[in-house]
Amino acid sequence: MIVGVPREIKREEFRVGLTPAGARELVKAGHRVLIETGAGVGSGFSDQEYVAAGATIQGREAVFAEAGLIVKVKEPLPAEFELLRQEAALFTYLHLAPNPDLARLLLAKKITALAYETLEQDGRLPLLSPMSEVAGRMAPLMGCFFLQQCHGGTGILPTGVSGVRPGKLLVLGSGVVGANAVKVGDGIGMETVILGKNPAALRRIDELFQGRVKALPISAQALDHELADADIVVGAVLVPGGRAPVLISRAMLARMKQGAVIVDVSVDQGGCAETSRPTTHDAPVFTVDGIVHYCVANMPGAYPRTSTIALTNATLPYIKLLAAHGVDRAIAADPAIRSAQNTSRGEITNSALAEALGFSRVK
Repeated sequence: MIVGVPREIKREEFRVGLTPAGARELVKAGHRVLIETGAGVGSGFSDQEYVAAGATIQGREAVFAEAGLIVKVKEPLPAEFELLRQEAALFTYLHLAPNPDLARLLLAKKITALAYETLEQDGRLPLLSPMSEVAGRMAPLMGCFFLQQCHGGTGILPTGVSGVRPGKLLVLGSGVVGANAVKVGDGIGMETVILGKNPAALRRIDELFQGRVKALPISAQALDHELADADIVVGAVLVPGGRAPVLISRAMLARMKQGAVIVDVSVDQGGCAETSRPTTHDAPVFTVDGIVHYCVANMPGAYPRTSTIALTNATLPYIKLLAAHGVDRAIAADPAIRSAQNTSRGEITNSALAEALGFSRVK
C-alpha cells in the first residue's frame, strides 16, 4: 500500500502523523511511504531523515493523489477538502461531533474515515491515551500560567508559600486526562479535587495518592460546591465519538472566583463549559464574566517532539495492519479498526457520532 503523510496546516500545529522510525517499519514491510516536503520539521524530523528511512518526499498534491491511506494528526481543514479522494482512507483525530460541516463533506465524498479517538481495544482507547496523557499533564501547567494577574488570573501562586495556602485544582472527569491532571496538581502541591463517574477510577486515584487528592462522585451538588473556590478547573470529560456533556453553564461562572481559569481539554469534542470555544496556541485564552478560558483544541501540538513520538508508537501497529490487509479487509476482520470507522461510502458508521449529529442512519 502507499501511505501518505501530509504536513499539518492547522495553526500552530507542529506534530506529524509518522516519525522516520515509523516510516522505516512500513517500508521494511514492503509499503511505499510518501511524506510531504517539510512535514516533520516542526517535530524536529528533517526530510533527509525520512529519505534515509526509505520514504519518498513529495509535494502536497502528490501525497493526497497517490496514497491509499492518508495518515494525519488533525482533522482535514477546508484547504485540504478538494484533495480528499474516495479511493484514499483517512486515519487521524477527527472529532466530528462538534464539526458537522466536515462530517457532511466526508459523507458527500464517500470517504472512509477512521478516527484515532474512537478506536477501542480491550475496553481502552489506545490512540487517544498518549495525547490525553500529554494534555492532562499540560492542563494544570497552563492553568498555573494564566493564574498570573497580568493574564487576568486571580494572582494566586498555585503552589502556595510558607504560611499561605496553595491554590485549588478541580478536575472534571476521571479518565486518562483527569488522572494525569491530578498527578501534576498533586505534584506541585495544589489542593486537588477530582469529580468523576467511574467508581473504580476514583478508588484507584484515592489509593494512588493516599488520600491527598479528594476523589468524589460527580453530582450537581458536588460540582456547585467545588467550583466555588477553585482556582483552576480542568475539563476532562469524554464521550467517545460524541459531544462532551456541558457541565458548567454560563450562570455557574458567576459563582466562581473572579480570575479563576478553566482549561477545557474537552473543547475538541465541543467543550464541557457552555462558554467554551476553540482557541489556538497563538491566542489561547479569552475571558467571560471574569473567568479565564483556555480552550486550545490541539494542546499536545505545543510539545510536538514528545507528542509525535508517542502518537506514532500508538498508531503504528494499526497503520501496519491497514496497509498489510487493505482498509476494507482490515475493517471487516479487526474489531479495533472497525471501532475507529466513523464514515464510509456516504454513511455514518459510529452510533455516538450519529446521535450527536442528529443522523438517524448508522451503517
